[in-house]
Amino acid sequence: MSEAQIDIAIHDGGGKEIGKTSVDLAKLDKRLRPALIKTALSMYQANKRVGTHDTKTRGEIRGSTHKPWRQKGTGRARSGTKKSPIWKGGGVVFGPHPRNYRFAINKKQRRLALRSALMAKFRDGEVKVVDQIELDAPKTSVVAAVLKALGVSGTCLIGTSEVDRNLYLSTRNIRGASVATVADFNTLDVLRAKTVVLTQSALAGLVSAGEGDS
Repeated sequence: MSEAQIDIAIHDGGGKEIGKTSVDLAKLDKRLRPALIKTALSMYQANKRVGTHDTKTRGEIRGSTHKPWRQKGTGRARSGTKKSPIWKGGGVVFGPHPRNYRFAINKKQRRLALRSALMAKFRDGEVKVVDQIELDAPKTSVVAAVLKALGVSGTCLIGTSEVDRNLYLSTRNIRGASVATVADFNTLDVLRAKTVVLTQSALAGLVSAGEGDS
């Protein structure tokens, strides 16, 4: 087996190992791209910023424009207005104002950053594979039991091949856990999760998608 290939255990919902599968990391990415990953993370985080922060300039402060005291003869420094930035309650100089922080990188860069992040997760042993998570109805306790059986603690991202509403509803009350199809994965969500949990079909779809783009 080459260095690019790793064996990953496949578990059932009770945490029991029922088999193994081999993943060729080269099909995700041929090398780690830290600079590109950082750029992608910056983009996702910047695009989440609302940008509504605002401070008032001296022209926006409410109050009198009357000169506090005469220019000379008081022994005090000259002052023209109580709205001066050097006064308490005055305007703010060069303070933040509403702005749009959004920026974008192209689709190929986003895809490469995601693959590189996933490759790092596989390489570091932070990916677990479960045969399937079957739910006839939303049941948080069932998903919590599966994660516990897999030894998952802290934040986790559960990846599926298709949208599973029951799984989504069952997971949203588990702190730090989230669900998404592998097609909707992004670099920020993958790296923010301590563990990525994939169903067997999701793993197959992830690897096949890498083959198609390589």
